Amino acid sequence: MVPVPLPALHASHGGNWLRPANGVTGAVSKGEAIMGAADTPVLLLNAPLVANRLGYPDLSGLDLLELFAFVHPARFCVPTPRGLAEALELEEPEGDADVPAFLQKAAGAMVAACEDPEWFERSGAWSVLQSLERLRWPWAQVLKPHLATPERAEKWLFATLPEWEEAGERAPPSQVELPGEQVLGALDALTGEGSEKREGQRAYAQDAARIFAPRDRRELPHIALAQAGTGIGKTLGYLAPSSLWAGASGGTVWVSTFTKNLQRQLRSESRRAWPVKRPDGTPPVVVRKGRENYLCLLNLEDALQGGFSGRPAILAQLVARWASFTRDGDMIGGDLPGWLGTLFRKRGIAALTDQRGECIYAGCPHYRKCFIERSARDSAQADLVIANHALVMVNAARGRDHAQRPTRIIFDEGHHVFEAADSTFAATLSGQEAIELRRWIVGPERKNRGRRRGLSARLADVASYDDEGGEAIEDASEAGKALPGEGWLQRLVDGEPLGAVEALLSAVRTATYARDESAKGSAGIDAGYGIETEASGLPGEVIEAASAAAEALAGIRAPLIRLGGRLEAIMADPPDWLDGQGRARIEGARFSLQWRVDLLAAWESLLARLGGPADPEFVDWLAVDRSDAREFDVAIHRRWLDPMKPFAKTVLEPAHGVMLTSATLTDRIGSEAGDPWATAIHRSGAAHIESEPLLTAAESPFDYASRAEVLIVTDVKKGDLPGLAGAYARLIEASEGGVLGLFTAIRRMRAVHGRIADRLAREGLPIYAQHVDPIDTGTLVDIFRDDPRASLLGTDALRDGVDVPGRSLRCVVLEAVPWPRPDILHKARRAAAANTGGTGGQFDDRIIRARLAQAFGRLIRNKDDAGHFVVLSAAFPSRLLSAFPEGTQVRRVTLDEALERVSKGLIGESPSATGEAGGKLDAEVPDTFA
Repeated sequence: MVPVPLPALHASHGGNWLRPANGVTGAVSKGEAIMGAADTPVLLLNAPLVANRLGYPDLSGLDLLELFAFVHPARFCVPTPRGLAEALELEEPEGDADVPAFLQKAAGAMVAACEDPEWFERSGAWSVLQSLERLRWPWAQVLKPHLATPERAEKWLFATLPEWEEAGERAPPSQVELPGEQVLGALDALTGEGSEKREGQRAYAQDAARIFAPRDRRELPHIALAQAGTGIGKTLGYLAPSSLWAGASGGTVWVSTFTKNLQRQLRSESRRAWPVKRPDGTPPVVVRKGRENYLCLLNLEDALQGGFSGRPAILAQLVARWASFTRDGDMIGGDLPGWLGTLFRKRGIAALTDQRGECIYAGCPHYRKCFIERSARDSAQADLVIANHALVMVNAARGRDHAQRPTRIIFDEGHHVFEAADSTFAATLSGQEAIELRRWIVGPERKNRGRRRGLSARLADVASYDDEGGEAIEDASEAGKALPGEGWLQRLVDGEPLGAVEALLSAVRTATYARDESAKGSAGIDAGYGIETEASGLPGEVIEAASAAAEALAGIRAPLIRLGGRLEAIMADPPDWLDGQGRARIEGARFSLQWRVDLLAAWESLLARLGGPADPEFVDWLAVDRSDAREFDVAIHRRWLDPMKPFAKTVLEPAHGVMLTSATLTDRIGSEAGDPWATAIHRSGAAHIESEPLLTAAESPFDYASRAEVLIVTDVKKGDLPGLAGAYARLIEASEGGVLGLFTAIRRMRAVHGRIADRLAREGLPIYAQHVDPIDTGTLVDIFRDDPRASLLGTDALRDGVDVPGRSLRCVVLEAVPWPRPDILHKARRAAAANTGGTGGQFDDRIIRARLAQAFGRLIRNKDDAGHFVVLSAAFPSRLLSAFPEGTQVRRVTLDEALERVSKGLIGESPSATGEAGGKLDAEVPDTFA
């Protein structure tokens, strides 16, 4: 391996280092680094991140991550010097000053790999490199001498992908009972010979088995709510009866998660129960996600053939390399590196997926090789389908194939089912949603390139064969022009809306700003936050515009319904030219049509309510969505007051057995009067069906009293940003990294990061942050997990999506108590809770306790973990302390005392410490915060 003789640049918060092609690394200023990069192409690692740290967005060079994506597609790599060294099996650079020389060595290692006869990913590389050379990819000239011309012409990607095969419909599952001893035997087989038999896990597995019993009558499923403390082993606990039932009945179990991280974990754990492939080659375990997660081959082909230009075209070629080696085509959380899309700034990854529901199904030339269709067919024959909450609900509500709808479901991370249902069963009429519907019906605006086509293009053969169908397509296309078009938002700002729907959105925008309570002069308008107002007592202009818009929407829906009828008639009496593939295409078109018809009906229903009495089942409001003072949407929202009502009707009642499980399922109400299961029952939908749920709890085996401690810091003043930043910096220094910082506001997080990042980096303590570093959240967590001295700042997404066992996470720091945002929907649900015997304060407390419990759950992931949970807020009510596991030490301390305990790793009783223990105040410390 010979280092690549090119200059190399490394920039961190600790400084900047530049190494000439054949010279010595030296520290340089930001200006010198920028000039060095401008003079000649330099080696970089994660160019957008380097550009961000230099404050020079136009920086470009030879990014080693792009080279890695070409040489080793579909391989995992943490995008840091440490991560790249591990992936390439090279010696890790000791410090920042050693990184430039390492970049030269790493580039040399990857170039050398292209000459290795054993290079696994050689197939297709030469052809892709020719395309990349034409696109002036900087690495092309470096790689070209080292990549031999193949003896035979390489096949085009789309010719090499395997085709899926049709399979007969799977027989309905047999009705079987699962004896307790068999369940325990299956659990023992999964945990392995000689493993510790945990009684909590064994009882949990037997309780999970009860959802697989035959149900007694229709719409009366078996329901289990299972609280499983961290470390109980709940994954194997429910996989044991699931594998036993699937094998005995021939049926399919669906396990649903909320985070992609748990999906990856489940895929790994399932290998204990099922092989990767059955003897016939089919997979017994399949991961299912929404269509927008998978590579669309038709979009990729369009991108490769000129649909993309410039940097996005390079991305398309690298994705094509990946497509040849991917396991399942999953671009979001699968084996496509999460950092790849962020290297190209624009939303290129999203453009290569089916974001807009425009799939033409069997009309696509790549239909038989489609990753999405393969996943759907594999899941129909699978024993275990690993999905997410939203997909399970959508599949139950409007799945194309009723036979594939889940009937035995385990909702892991069950505490998020309520939020998922809240989103799934919502209705939103917004500018963004409406313009996407217009594109689906009418087609793209003339200036837009790409393959997106309207109804007339997608169903041209139907129009030519069936006159009534053709008229319906023409009528729908003409009526669809009433929907917002390109430039709609600027027209609203200018007061010049086009069409009835834009006129409605303009009236909504005007009314929302007029009612904005936060606006004091222009300060509120410029503050950058989204604003909203209740959809009641609206001015006449909004009501009139709503009536006209509803009429326009009805004018679109009517021809779509007629078209659906004509497609159904063609299917019933097919013409000679309609082969099997054509039938599948029309069936797909019918499904897409029905989806849009239902969407339009929901919008019409929403508008019909604006001028009338409020529906007690729903919460309606108007909103202007903004980010950093920039408007990006105007909307009318409708949410169920209790979204578990449609969830119970759509998901629970058709099922035979459902379990919701989580470590934070119940409400830890401590000494308050009340049933800790009441919240779980309400938020599971079990209250809306006649089945009596099984309630079961397995306590965590972890010794929290000796492994974790909660420190409530009393001397960081609210609103003191310098004090808050200083506290974070000192805590990270005391812990020597390994800190997960959670914020309730993005702006405060950015401000804190900006004040402390350079200082910490100079001490060898790198710090990363959501919404600051141009890196996706999943990759940020990978970086954090990989480096025990790194720290990570973020918001709500990190409260649940982080699973970092071991030394890499040893301190969680909250900037404040996570109070719920008092928006219109929250206020309505708070009032409803108060009307059912509780109080609004109790409703808020339940939300806060759940958030605290979830955040605390990031700290202790296995029996060897230990650490501190720090809250930088004196105003922490004692009534919330029950959110933490029983026995956990809770202390109110000064920042200096907290720093001492963190730096020395002190956990548990301490004679010199005063404060709270196990959620109870010491007698000598008065509780002034209750």
